[in-house]
Amino acid sequence: MIKVLIPVRAGSVRVKNKNIKPFADSNLLTIKVEQMKRIKGIDGVIVNSNSDEMLEIAAGLGAEAVKRDEYFASSTVCMNEVYKNMAENSDCDTIIFADATNPLIKDETIEHCIKAYFENLDEYDSLTTVNEIKQFMWQDGKPINYDAANKPKSQDLPDIVALNHAISIIPRKLMIEKMDIIGYKPNLFKIDSVEATDIDNEIDFEFAEFMYKKYRMVN
Repeated sequence: MIKVLIPVRAGSVRVKNKNIKPFADSNLLTIKVEQMKRIKGIDGVIVNSNSDEMLEIAAGLGAEAVKRDEYFASSTVCMNEVYKNMAENSDCDTIIFADATNPLIKDETIEHCIKAYFENLDEYDSLTTVNEIKQFMWQDGKPINYDAANKPKSQDLPDIVALNHAISIIPRKLMIEKMDIIGYKPNLFKIDSVEATDIDNEIDFEFAEFMYKKYRMVN
């Protein structure tokens, strides 16, 4: 049994109430639940939250509403503890972890992720979406991904990817064991930078809303 797990919490700092703040005539939570219910092969959608308001919205949309203890919704708790707790409170074999704050990922991309996960279980124990980072990166006053004396074109920089948390797929037991949404040998599934957009601040919110309204990522 495979279920989607959508984590949302009250108390977001940089964008107040971002999961239920008006977004493109809806809100991020509603958009994500409705999207994941469209995906083929899913046995259920779980919304895990400490917010009664968000859980009420989720239940109204036909999702399973799981109340999260306030300890696991604080801004100081280690995310590994949170992942373990959420997995322990999810009734399924495989978890598709889908953040509401990634509204631009397409239905077809999610379906491709699921297909890639199940077709490659002999090689990988999990799957997570990533996007390429082709930027000149520095740390401690010096470049870390190129030679400053022989500066390459940006497209020739090393193939470095970033986790974007749009979609992660992992067996529930492994998520509990590793206390993470990424296994020991993950399939790093590349998506483009637009689909990878993760809302972390007000500028991200405005950009994502503009792009969502423009393209309406609905199949």
